[in-house]
Amino acid sequence: MARPLNPNEPVIVGTGHTRFGKLQEGVEELIHLAAREALQDAGIGGSTVDAVWLGHFNAGLVPDGFCSSMALGMDEGLRFKPSVRCENACASGSAAVYAALDAVRSGRVRVALVIGVEKMTALDTAGVTRALGSASYQAEEANLSFPAIFARFALAYQARHGDPTEAMARIAVKNHRNAMSNPLAHLHKPLELAFCLTASERNPVVASPLKVTDCSLISDGAAALVITRADMMDDFAVAVRFRASEQVNDLLPLSRKDMAAFEGPRRAFARAYESAGVSVDDLDFAEVHDCFTIAELMTIEAMGLCAPGCGRDVVSEGDTERDGRLPMNVSGGLKAKGHPVGATGVSLHVLAARQLAGRAGEMQLPNAGLGLVFNMGGGAVVNCVSILECAKT
Repeated sequence: MARPLNPNEPVIVGTGHTRFGKLQEGVEELIHLAAREALQDAGIGGSTVDAVWLGHFNAGLVPDGFCSSMALGMDEGLRFKPSVRCENACASGSAAVYAALDAVRSGRVRVALVIGVEKMTALDTAGVTRALGSASYQAEEANLSFPAIFARFALAYQARHGDPTEAMARIAVKNHRNAMSNPLAHLHKPLELAFCLTASERNPVVASPLKVTDCSLISDGAAALVITRADMMDDFAVAVRFRASEQVNDLLPLSRKDMAAFEGPRRAFARAYESAGVSVDDLDFAEVHDCFTIAELMTIEAMGLCAPGCGRDVVSEGDTERDGRLPMNVSGGLKAKGHPVGATGVSLHVLAARQLAGRAGEMQLPNAGLGLVFNMGGGAVVNCVSILECAKT
């Protein structure tokens, strides 16, 4: 049952989202594109914004190490407003969202502009691999790529629960099929199950047992939100509330974690359900962090859709398809929509908010009343779970 809104409760009143892919635009242009759309969607100018938060991982992906004020050049009304860059690996976008939520809840800020951005394709694949690798525990994992890190999760899962290969392939097929309805997705290319199941010249093993079809994309892109107080939502056409916004950080070294347990995500989901006063059965859809197909499989179990080790059955029975028990990643997910690291957490919130407001276009689900967002940083280190609900349409 919906809870009454508190006056200072944060609500999303505007969204912006560029196409994801290999784009010509640089970091600053991407920031401006997403932020301008979010402001226009909210029907406000920069002068109404009190502060800006930018999610941006970077780690050498671009030479710009000081991007927090780039948004200010988009609108003269933003000049002299405070702006901060937030970095938390692949959860940098959610770090920016949650910082803005705290500022609004405190009463210090009435209108926040949140942007997530990443320009990844300026480097070659080896350069991107090195940059992303800096988000691992360097004392022990400096020579591991992130495909190699999530291959360890897959091997740990296999040792405890059995071979996840077919479920991972089915997840890839589902997410690529879903992306066909998302005009903003990086790839509009359906995949066949047999192709995803089989290592080949076109689908080589990246880090056993992960193949290319198990890995998310190297993408450019940006997304943005306008967040304000609930007592201001009469001034806006749409408002989406946060029933929960919970962050759980686990230890950084892989060596200190049970790789098959996904304990950080599991705890984040549990806290979010408790905070929102709901269970997994109350959810109508979820946008989750499928940086690798094994991550979506383990997320299905961590969020409580089934017991540990039974996620393969959930996938094979179609429970996470568009018409299933809990549609998951109807946007195509990171797997096919794309994964511009700093933009991802904001993108997840944008697409969930649009679903709840009935503004998701071809991706729109019927009766989308309660949505979940899961954004993860590192090897299940940063775990951010939001539960969203429409407050006004």
